[in-house]
Amino acid sequence: MKLDIILSGVGGQGILSIAAIVGEASLSEGLHIKQAEVHGMSQRGGDVQSNLRISSSPIYSDLIAKGTANAIISLEPMEALRYIPYLSKDGWIVANSTPFVNILAYPELGTVLDELRSFPNVILIDVDAIAKEAKNPRATNMVLLGAASVILGIDANKLEDAIARIFGRKGENIVEMNKTAFRLGREAGEKQIKK
Repeated sequence: MKLDIILSGVGGQGILSIAAIVGEASLSEGLHIKQAEVHGMSQRGGDVQSNLRISSSPIYSDLIAKGTANAIISLEPMEALRYIPYLSKDGWIVANSTPFVNILAYPELGTVLDELRSFPNVILIDVDAIAKEAKNPRATNMVLLGAASVILGIDANKLEDAIARIFGRKGENIVEMNKTAFRLGREAGEKQIKK
């Protein structure tokens, strides 16, 4: 197995929590991982990106080369577009359709979404609305992870176990809320794959 993922979004959206959960689940399957985080601005609202590399054999670099990523997983649609040069020709884009407008010259949303939809392998969902449906508007990252889980090749139960380990210190209610958000995201991802 070899899986190169670029995670992107803006500060405060929970990109690094997604990386921690996917990494934890991968380690529980005996896989090798390397992660490199790049923070554009460390405060809330700045761009955040993480390279996550997973393999059944040793990994020697923590950075993903252009044109080789198996997936771009993004909590912000324009941030997904920023990393398109890294996507392999058969790679997947899994992105939120709701923007986090943090700049004055944010492009017209329809144009951004049309560009994302122009790629052959895309899951584009409103993670904000699904998180609200789960009664946990802060769990947009878990909704996105759930949607992405349908294309990652990592057992969903292992991801849920990792959610429990990562959020366990916050109590069982938080764990269950995040698992619910993950499951709703997974359902939304499965529906898009079947289209």
